[in-house]
Order: sequence, then C-alpha cells, then structure tokens
Amino acid sequence: MTQISDRTILFADLRGSTGLFESLGNAEATSVVTHCVSSLGPVVEKHGGHVVKTLGDGLMAVFDTPAQAVQSALQMHEVLADIVKRGSAQGASPAALHSLHLQVAASRGEVVEMAGDCFGDAVNVAARLLDHAGDNETLITGPVLVGLARSLKPRFRSLDQMVLRGRVEPVQVYVHGGRRSGDSAATQFGDVSPAVEPDAIRLQWLQLNLVFASRQTPVVMGRSPQAHFCVDDSRVSRSHARLDWHGGSFQLSDLSYNGTYVRFADGEIVSLRRGSCLLHGKGAIGLGGSPADPTSACVRFEVLRFGDSQLQPLA
Repeated sequence: MTQISDRTILFADLRGSTGLFESLGNAEATSVVTHCVSSLGPVVEKHGGHVVKTLGDGLMAVFDTPAQAVQSALQMHEVLADIVKRGSAQGASPAALHSLHLQVAASRGEVVEMAGDCFGDAVNVAARLLDHAGDNETLITGPVLVGLARSLKPRFRSLDQMVLRGRVEPVQVYVHGGRRSGDSAATQFGDVSPAVEPDAIRLQWLQLNLVFASRQTPVVMGRSPQAHFCVDDSRVSRSHARLDWHGGSFQLSDLSYNGTYVRFADGEIVSLRRGSCLLHGKGAIGLGGSPADPTSACVRFEVLRFGDSQLQPLA
C-alpha cells in the first residue's frame, strides 16, 4: 500500500570504522560496528520512529514529527558516547572506539512510503545533507527546526544556506553538536584564543583569489561548480571541506573521502579525516592530498585581522 504524508526523515552514519578494521580485523570490527548500529535502533523506536533500513555503517528512519526525530538524534549521540566510554564493547580497545563518530541529518517534507521504503525530496535532502555533517554533529533543515519546541530551537545554530548535490535550490541548514558547539574550539596543538578577532579569511588556488568575511560562512570548498570556492581537481570531492565561523575563529572541517590536510607556517601538517581544526596565520590546505605533495590541490590561506590594510600576495 502506498502512503503519502508529511514526515521527517533521519539518516545516521557511523564513521571511523576503518581504524577498527585495521586494528581488530574484519570479523571483530564487523561485530563492533554491528553492535553500535544496532544500539541505535531502539532509540528510534523509543521516540516513536521506525527504522526503514540499515545501511552498512548507519541507518535510515522515519518519524511523524520533527521533535521525535531530533530527540532520537540527540540520544543516538549519547548512546555512542556511552559505548565509547565503556571502552571494551565487543572486545574493542578504548583507542579504537575513540575513532568512532556519529553524523546525523534530518529533513522534513512530503514522503512516499511504499513496499517498506520511503521516497521523495525529503529523503534525498536528508541523505545528501549527511555528507556535510562533521564529527558528532546533527544537521537539520529549516522545516525541521520550525517543528521543534521553543526549548529545543536555541540548541541549533544556523549554517545559512547550503547547496546540496543534485539540487538547484539551496537548503537552509542548522547544526547541533560536534566540535563547533562548544565555547571554544581546539586544534591538534591545544586551545587557541586569538587576542584579536579575525576579520576575514583569504583563499587562493591558481588564479582564484577570494576573501570571505566571517559573516559569509559557511564556505564550502570542493569540485562542484556550486561550491563557494571551486577547486576543479580529480582528487577533490564535490563538497570537500567547510569553513565555519565560531567562537571568534575560522574552523575547517573535512567532509571528504580522501581527506583534508593543513600545513601551518611552522611546517607542521595536520591531517583531518572527518575532523576539524582552527585556522590561524598563514598556511596551505591540501584537498585530497598533503600540501607536501606537489601534485595535490593546495589552497593557500591567510587569516586577516582588523588593521590589515593591505592584501599582499600569499607566499
């Protein structure tokens, strides 16, 4: 029987499982991943939803209301955090479990339910929005936010409009959780508290030279012509990395499969695999390859502060 109704679609994806397979082997790693994903199912049911299907490292679920979906998403993060905290679930070491992160995305709209599956624009939006989620983040669309109680809405921060793969019209997106949700963000070198708030960030790749003010974030870098900063290279994903403004700093998050790498002025290279770090000073961002590799697509950056009156060429 075919049913058409206004529903909220949720996709959840467990990332970081590659490290488990490397450290535990296929059999044990599969057991751990299966245990983690199966632990999310009861959360969906508890909040009035229904698991449509599991998708390897994740699942797809449908809910009657946005509030049910969001409450489920928030508890999913708690469930995974508890598994990691316990440290020895299904025989995995604490170090291996700490590589696991959960990304969730939810969209609301008219959904066609047929033969146990769901179809429609809301399904496509939620699935593609998941690609933009960082570690331990929940992304939702505007219609989902509208359906939330007043007490829940302030817990989400606007990421402005995003262009999703396969869609012409951009989608208003809001974020909860992840590394951008705290009062301060941390790099792999520790906390950074700039004495002077950055005014803008300058990005340069080949002849493309653009300056983005903090109010213009998020800025998506990628191969897609719709990306805010388009880098047309075969190793670059369509939406490869995202720049956000939070806590007075620019933060770079990897969204890709090939990884993002940051080389700062001191020569240290930070590898981001679905992770994030703060940008400061000058440096280079390798999309899909290390900046040390001369063949990789390397975007030079400079964080500009108030009082920088002249823009000099990036060395």
